[in-house]
Amino acid sequence: MSAVHDVIIIGSGPAGYTAAIYAARAGLRPVVFEGEPSSDAPDLLPGGQLMLTTEVENYPGFPDGVTGPEMMELFKKQAERFGSDIRPYNVEACELAGDVKRLRTTDGEWHTARAVIIATGASARWLGLPNETALRNRGVSACATCDGAFFKGREVVVVGGGDTAMEEATFLTRFATKVHVVHRRDSLRASKIMQQRALDNPKIGFVWNSVVTDVLDVQAGRVTGVQLENLVSGEKGVLDCGGLFIAIGHTPNTKFLKGQLDTDENGYLVVQRGTRTKVEGVFAAGDVADHVYRQAVTAAGMGCQAAIDAERWLETKGV
Repeated sequence: MSAVHDVIIIGSGPAGYTAAIYAARAGLRPVVFEGEPSSDAPDLLPGGQLMLTTEVENYPGFPDGVTGPEMMELFKKQAERFGSDIRPYNVEACELAGDVKRLRTTDGEWHTARAVIIATGASARWLGLPNETALRNRGVSACATCDGAFFKGREVVVVGGGDTAMEEATFLTRFATKVHVVHRRDSLRASKIMQQRALDNPKIGFVWNSVVTDVLDVQAGRVTGVQLENLVSGEKGVLDCGGLFIAIGHTPNTKFLKGQLDTDENGYLVVQRGTRTKVEGVFAAGDVADHVYRQAVTAAGMGCQAAIDAERWLETKGV
């Protein structure tokens, strides 16, 4: 087993890399396990969800926009510049109780640290259609706030019936000429206020008791429509559109924690007094603990907070 580190950061993306920048500049010599795709989590990429985003236009400091992978490479280089030790593994098991935390990575090695920052993010839930993957970032998205402005003047489809779907649909009416909400039931699961807001919006229409069975058109290299099936009548058809937004929720990447930390009803880590979890010396940042904003800039802000919280906590322990 290696020497005890001051701080280990699990995950990368804006939260993990920002935490690494701040921790490294504080002299804590952070080790970052940036993650890697697996059969359980194919979207768990080094750099996080932005690695699946072709264009980022709403992050401060990039007036002409930047691709997600380019931005994350800059974050990583900055973290490395200050001495962060970035390693390409997932953490698959951990023991967080006690003064020294123990973590096992996917290379089979155990690592120890006095403080741990969890920044493993959350993975969007997808429909599982082959063409959905092929057209991702070519009209298929799981984030209206991130990508909505690219669909100005087009008709779009939103899949889902909860609060997230209603929020996404309402937001998209700022840009789209029409938003079609496709829901597999004949009533919404969203809160009453979110339902009413969407139902009252003249730019939002509903396709009830239906599912999307395919996305068109891979040959065109962009979304031109979706194939639908009515679950009651069995009727099938095509709805022309220029974009498809999947709004059926996200899954926080917390499987490796095995119930060691408090989570809310949706599996997000519960933090208090900044980024502290219920276990002393363990902090959480980014989408793994944030189901409200889910933006790169807010994740980076939480990463900064987590590093500062960890630094101050370590000071109380004489580190």
